[in-house]
Amino acid sequence: MAELNQDSGKQGKGGKVRSKKNGGKVDLTAMVDLAFLLITFFMLTTSLNKPQAMDVAMPDKNVETDKQTDVDVDEHRSVTLVLGSNDKLVWYQGDVKKPLQGPTVIDYSAEGLRATLMKMQKLVPQQAGGKDIIVVIRPSEKSVTRNIIDALDEMKIVDIKRYMISNRIMGDEIELLKKENLYND
Repeated sequence: MAELNQDSGKQGKGGKVRSKKNGGKVDLTAMVDLAFLLITFFMLTTSLNKPQAMDVAMPDKNVETDKQTDVDVDEHRSVTLVLGSNDKLVWYQGDVKKPLQGPTVIDYSAEGLRATLMKMQKLVPQQAGGKDIIVVIRPSEKSVTRNIIDALDEMKIVDIKRYMISNRIMGDEIELLKKENLYND
């Protein structure tokens, strides 16, 4: 049992000797119980921040797929974002060797990436016979994780349904980044 003892006499002083009085005892057991009850109450009633995560559809690992790794996509439907250094990226439509539009250097701002995606989201269905846009995001070794997150955020803001993150960047795209000075430290 927890208790509080108080000393009531003067010890070591000369003079009259007084009779020793017993100090008051305070039982602290109830206070300890109350403290644990309050801690438990506030821990259980506090709402924790829920992590905000974006849903990304991933292919099923158990499904057998063809050995073919490249998927043929109409060049009118595909827009590729090649993420470089210095918070910049290069985009082009179609094939990197013979692009239909671009390559153009932009940034991740609303006037850069968002405006480009909105423009292409309206233009691609006209060119591809009503089919929607497919965006390929290709981060380079010189881009940072924040760039990928910014690109994914723009996909969500612009409401693009089909996009993918490719872990393979082609040599022509690296040359394109080097030409635009976006492949440096």
